[in-house]
Amino acid sequence: MKTGFLIALKIAVLTAIMFILYGLAAGVAGLDNASPPPDQAANTALILLVVCFLNTVVLTCIVLRSRWTGWKLIAAVFVAFYGVTTVMSQIESAVFITQLPPGTVPRLFLMGAMITAPFSILLVLILGKLRANADQDGRAVEDIASATEWSWKLAVVIIAYLILYFSFGYFIAWQSPAVREYYGGTDYGSFFASMRNLVETRAWLFGFQAVRALMWAAIAFPLVRTLKGPRFETALWIALLFSVVMNTQLLLPNPYMPEAVRYAHLIETASSNFIFGFLVGWLLAGSTGTENRGVEQLEPA
Repeated sequence: MKTGFLIALKIAVLTAIMFILYGLAAGVAGLDNASPPPDQAANTALILLVVCFLNTVVLTCIVLRSRWTGWKLIAAVFVAFYGVTTVMSQIESAVFITQLPPGTVPRLFLMGAMITAPFSILLVLILGKLRANADQDGRAVEDIASATEWSWKLAVVIIAYLILYFSFGYFIAWQSPAVREYYGGTDYGSFFASMRNLVETRAWLFGFQAVRALMWAAIAFPLVRTLKGPRFETALWIALLFSVVMNTQLLLPNPYMPEAVRYAHLIETASSNFIFGFLVGWLLAGSTGTENRGVEQLEPA
């Protein structure tokens, strides 16, 4: 009871810290001019608070289930947090959202770093995971999978991501007239007709998304190495990282993407990223021997 209350209190404090960091980072990065009008400010602040709370809960659970501590854990959290909220989203913004004002994408990268770097440190500090412990080094090198196993697993990651990305993109997002109008696209009548058009006009997109699939795996790998618990639990935390932490920012109003487009993408990416994250967590956990961790490692941090 006392432990649960203390964790809840820490989550509340961390949520407030993340909320403040969003405001400070937006101002320093020069993105505060994208703030909503006064009549919408209260509603936007409430949405941001919900976003901060959801992200904090997921990240807190991951840190509490971590076998690492100190700066090694901080680095893993930063890679995951910055990777999913900034790197993976903004590289797509740079490619697909052509109407962004000049310099917006670099400012978004700066803003993301100014939120995730201090928050990663404070998260580990407040949750009492800053001091090193005997389990710091994680799995032994011999537990890592062979090159052959890595090859087929990463191939599965790429293929699965391409299938999920394009199928969920077509059957969910692309069915919205607002999305098609926003990107200046056309509904070719069927999924396969759309894929054929992409092959003919934008074949590079398949390679681009294949690289992103590997980047997702690279972001997840440090956390997979550190998470306690059975393979299913590890996969679930990666799924929540990819779906919740990645996509809650689509709840926030912004001047660059209409509400209908944001919500269509939210449904599309939250669902597909959850499935993909679970698959990545499951595959990578099997590559690091995490499913064989002893009972003593399953106890709460």
